[in-house]
Amino acid sequence: MEQYEPDRLSGPQLAAIQRSLTSGRGALSRRSLMRATGFGALTAGGLAALTGCGIPAAKKTDGQAPASTDHSAKEKVINFSNWTEYMDVSDDKKHRPTLEAFARRTGIQVKYTEDINDNVEFFGKIKPQLAAGQDIGRDLIVVTDWLAGRLIRFGWAQKLNASNLPHAFANLSAPFRTPDWDPGRAYSYPWTGIPAVIAYNSKATGGRTVDSVTQLLDDPSLKGRVGFLTEMRDTVGMTLLDMGKDPAKFTDADYDAAIGRLQKGVDKKQIRRFTGNDYTGDLDKGDLAACVAWGGDVTQLQSDNPDIKYAIPAAGYMLSSDNLLIPAKARHQANAERLIDYYYEPAVAAQLAAYINYVCPVDGVRDELSKIDPKLAENTLILPDKAMAAKAHSFRSLSSEEETKYEEKFAKLIGA
Repeated sequence: MEQYEPDRLSGPQLAAIQRSLTSGRGALSRRSLMRATGFGALTAGGLAALTGCGIPAAKKTDGQAPASTDHSAKEKVINFSNWTEYMDVSDDKKHRPTLEAFARRTGIQVKYTEDINDNVEFFGKIKPQLAAGQDIGRDLIVVTDWLAGRLIRFGWAQKLNASNLPHAFANLSAPFRTPDWDPGRAYSYPWTGIPAVIAYNSKATGGRTVDSVTQLLDDPSLKGRVGFLTEMRDTVGMTLLDMGKDPAKFTDADYDAAIGRLQKGVDKKQIRRFTGNDYTGDLDKGDLAACVAWGGDVTQLQSDNPDIKYAIPAAGYMLSSDNLLIPAKARHQANAERLIDYYYEPAVAAQLAAYINYVCPVDGVRDELSKIDPKLAENTLILPDKAMAAKAHSFRSLSSEEETKYEEKFAKLIGA
């Protein structure tokens, strides 16, 4: 396990965080665009808190979270922190159907809180207690893959008891089984997957399909009407794939080559701009003919505009995930594991997927989702078929030094 040291984020890292909060996946794209209500910005004071001193280093352990006493047998409760609009709700907004069904079945009450607005901001809230070996008052949290990996490396996540997770173990989809930050999913299970694909407005392209990064960067008919994302891992990852490189194994030279290729697209004005999820309005109107886009956004746009199409490049696409973890010192580990396993039952997973519209990481959901909405069951942005699943790729974990170096180069590229 790594020795924890207080984070002192570099300028490029802070800039990347701010981009994510104001326009990236940390803003609206995690949720249905039609349901989103906005998020609080990470202020200068909040950023300063993440880089401040005075937080004690974690004690060295054998790589697992400090031992904790599980009170699940006597305390029938789970404290669950999640992102806004990341749980199914009833039409009248007064009920959370799947959580309430779990409580009726098990007698375990879920204290559900939507208090995660951004990974870094949330980490800043919980790290003093985690570093001190204290309970953070949460039994279950949902964080993005890079932060999940960090918590595991620091020994701040409980190792899961596989005997309490029969559905999760059996039904976890193959693309999510072996992330480099948690091989075999010993500490985490995905809540949902977030695909980056190519989207295009068929009216704006004159009916032509756009299905590769090469086409985005080189097709003269698209000049000035192409968009890429301000999320480095998605934009560079998609470019690396198009160059025949594996985003899970790339070198510094590979990264520089990808940046150079994108820079040529900027220099010759092929790329209109780099955006967060604000690309949706331009794509809908046709100001952007084609772009790299997030799957959940595409699904929502298609519900109102039949001209919006998407393509999975032959070279593959990027797939990240938001993940369920049990923090170190959590009081109710067994209860939390029961809830994780519950969301891996196909009928329950289908209810959740029908609401949030991102990739469902649970096998065997199609028939159940078809009962709710046959169109959603056929949407490969929610339920990838075997061909699409085989093309999914993840961006490898980065050291702090690599992240600083890569974000600095990417920020220069996009003019941030």
